[in-house]
Amino acid sequence: MGKINLIVLSGLLFSGCAEYLPISGGKMEGVVSPVPEQWDQVADDKIIQLETNAGEAYSVNLWVVKVSEDLYVYAGDNRANWVKDIEQNPSVRLRAGTSIYELKALRVVDGQEYELFAKAWEAKYSNRPRNENFKETYTYRLISQNDLPAK
Repeated sequence: MGKINLIVLSGLLFSGCAEYLPISGGKMEGVVSPVPEQWDQVADDKIIQLETNAGEAYSVNLWVVKVSEDLYVYAGDNRANWVKDIEQNPSVRLRAGTSIYELKALRVVDGQEYELFAKAWEAKYSNRPRNENFKETYTYRLISQNDLPAK
């Protein structure tokens, strides 16, 4: 890593911006809580932490949006480590504050659902998602493990 990159990264970390960086970690600490009826308070957060586990716990800071009563996370067309983990095991844990919610991540494969997500993303973050082709992006709806769709 170049000297300038190291200086910039160090400055961000020490200035309190670390929570906004997509820095990965391991198993999250917190209190496992029942999935709330409403996600409004969690959706108001700009950043949540998502933990995947396809072998070893892996957590990352992500932006989150709410559509109707569901939460969504987005990797764009970046097949990041957490995306690869979800492909192997859709069980995830979301941390907001000190609460941890055990969920399943379902990939968005419907154009209408993706458009609702994209509008919510734009309303919250003031820009549209980068790649608008839902077949090429990794967008996930987070649901309670008790709410799995019928096969």
